[in-house]
Amino acid sequence: MPRPLFGYVAGAAETNASLRDNRDVFGEWAFRPRFLVDVSRRSAAVTLFGTEYATCFGIAPMGISAMMAYRGDLALTRAAAAARVPMIMSGSSLIPLEEIVRANPDAWFQAYLPGEPDRIAALVGRVADAGYRTLVLTVDTTTLGNRENNIRTGFSTPLRPSLRLAWDGAIRPTWLWDVLWRTLRQHGMPHFENSYVTRGAPIIAKDVQRDFGARDHLNWTHLAQIRRQWRGNLVVKGILTGEDAARCKEEGADGVIVSNHGGRQLDGAIAPLRAVAEVKATAGGMTVMMDGGVRRGSDVLKAIALGADFVFVGRPMLYAAAVGGEVGVRHAISILSDEVHRNLAFLGCNRIGEVGMQHLVRVAGVPTSRG
Repeated sequence: MPRPLFGYVAGAAETNASLRDNRDVFGEWAFRPRFLVDVSRRSAAVTLFGTEYATCFGIAPMGISAMMAYRGDLALTRAAAAARVPMIMSGSSLIPLEEIVRANPDAWFQAYLPGEPDRIAALVGRVADAGYRTLVLTVDTTTLGNRENNIRTGFSTPLRPSLRLAWDGAIRPTWLWDVLWRTLRQHGMPHFENSYVTRGAPIIAKDVQRDFGARDHLNWTHLAQIRRQWRGNLVVKGILTGEDAARCKEEGADGVIVSNHGGRQLDGAIAPLRAVAEVKATAGGMTVMMDGGVRRGSDVLKAIALGADFVFVGRPMLYAAAVGGEVGVRHAISILSDEVHRNLAFLGCNRIGEVGMQHLVRVAGVPTSRG
């Protein structure tokens, strides 16, 4: 990828403190393996909202993926369908949501919504009409994070043509030909397709920021409005406290995703792995999922042991798409699946539901929940 695009994906907010801690926290826990258990018939399969998936992780939503890999969202969702894992499509996608669900009827849709009831109702109706069964509302984008890394690497929204940007693209000829040229030739200038019910602005338009406005108005009454309208599974993403998890339950959410947006919003926000135990304790039966910092199968199982019912993986899957398209994502899923399956054996577990705190010991750091 050209430097501005790689910087957009790899970087986070301000000093990248949350981004680093998302990874570092996994090192604060060590496994307590168990042996002489027959694990020859073990399975990592998990059921979420009535659908059985082949393993306990899926693909997190990531915006403008079609700039990192040719038709990137399609590469991600097709690989997910082939591997029988969930994929969440980002509301900041450059491919229409209808096209994604045709390729993978089990895809989930993640929405960024303003605090405007009419616009909310229109987009939720569009998602329902397209055939999605699970809607994910991301709530941690009250305002845009201070992503100084984007300034350093030359990324901006809108994407501003310049000599520097042209040079960054020219020295990445594979990306220039396989992603940019193919996209422009076959699909024209990319637009933000799914911010609202109507097509958004092109990525180079001066007024593209209109697609990201008014989110500081979003509040609990809007979640209640969505719950009244949306008949499918409703998940709230960006929860980091027990208080907010309990309120999500009160408002009728079916699940939450414990997440700090990959460290891209509030720098210094608690790492999801530190928050998952508190959220689980107050979730009242909701499905508790988590993303942030997951890189290996061991990370997946540590999150499960600390209280997550399911785990989503972001950046590694997008890197895989950038390198190898759908084949690359399939390979990445296979690597992670193999690690989960292998580590289940070392823990003496036959099912994901058997993994718990008895398999962990703290070796460093601070408590993950209050008290």
